[in-house]
Amino acid sequence: MKHGAFGIGVFVLLSTGTALSAQSTWLKTKVDPGRAGVFVDGKFVGPACNFGIGQKYAVTPGSHQIKLIDPRYEEFTTTVEVKEGKTTKLAEKLKPLPPPQGPFGSLRTPVTEKYAAVYINDHYYGHAGEFNNPHQVLMLPVGEYTVRIQPTTGSPITQKVNIEAGKTVLVH
Repeated sequence: MKHGAFGIGVFVLLSTGTALSAQSTWLKTKVDPGRAGVFVDGKFVGPACNFGIGQKYAVTPGSHQIKLIDPRYEEFTTTVEVKEGKTTKLAEKLKPLPPPQGPFGSLRTPVTEKYAAVYINDHYYGHAGEFNNPHQVLMLPVGEYTVRIQPTTGSPITQKVNIEAGKTVLVH
């Protein structure tokens, strides 16, 4: 199930930077939107904006599947070749999907791990820190959903929820 908003075209830029050391192998991203989830070889590593100018994600040399997911945009998947001692950069502008139709209710995820991945019906929707207070909620069309919050370590939290118009459901 895909939900959308608005958007523009797509472009990809893959390049290698200068070596930091013989053991330094990194992935950096410049993704629009920056809140898109970055998955490396199927593992959620955080929102794209975390791996831009100031931060980077350590990867092993070799071929890696990179997936960018934001529920308002089409998913993007590519394979990158990461060379030992290099920084590989991925730049992408995701294509928007049509906006979902209401009525809407909201979901909050007040859990302690900010970057725990939040899945709705097995689709990535963001990280827990995006939906963890009364001013930051996930708006969903009315209906029944299975919510899974996957921390980086430990067991996931899975809960079935019923979203009702104008009401907020908490998943702890």
